[in-house]
Amino acid sequence: MKDVVKGTSITKVWIFRDPDGAIERLGKSGVPADKIREMFPDRLVDVKEVKGNVFLNEGIQFIWQAVTGQTGLTYFGSNSCLGVGDGTAAEAATQTGLQGTNKYYKQVDSGYPQISGTSVVFQATFGSTEANFNWFEWTVANGCGDTYVNLNRKYAVMGTKQSGATWILQVTLTIS
Repeated sequence: MKDVVKGTSITKVWIFRDPDGAIERLGKSGVPADKIREMFPDRLVDVKEVKGNVFLNEGIQFIWQAVTGQTGLTYFGSNSCLGVGDGTAAEAATQTGLQGTNKYYKQVDSGYPQISGTSVVFQATFGSTEANFNWFEWTVANGCGDTYVNLNRKYAVMGTKQSGATWILQVTLTIS
């Protein structure tokens, strides 16, 4: 008999026109992106969804340290950040953060992360003036920067964020 542990990921990016900052304010206050979509259907430009990611070795080691009480810093509360970048390297377990030149880490929205069964959902709202470059990679980290522990990383072309748009990034990680 063989034990199997599976880690999966679903990432969504909601792209909104946001000339007055209303979408940004709602996202940062913790309103889920799908609810904002219902409230402002005329401002929704696109929703992109990507499945899969790589859990990074440093993130897996950190999980085991947390389980055994060997670390005090967690991914939750004010330490949780989502990072986006323009790196084009394929994801690999040995990486320790974003790989690109342009990078932007953002604290998760109010009320996030949220745990549901064996999944955890991270959501961060990137306003009109934030992370305006090609989004080719993202990560979940326990602080806002590459020097913190990055739990996972994914490479996929999500588009180019520009001024005047608010993008809401939501990463759902599941272990089963």
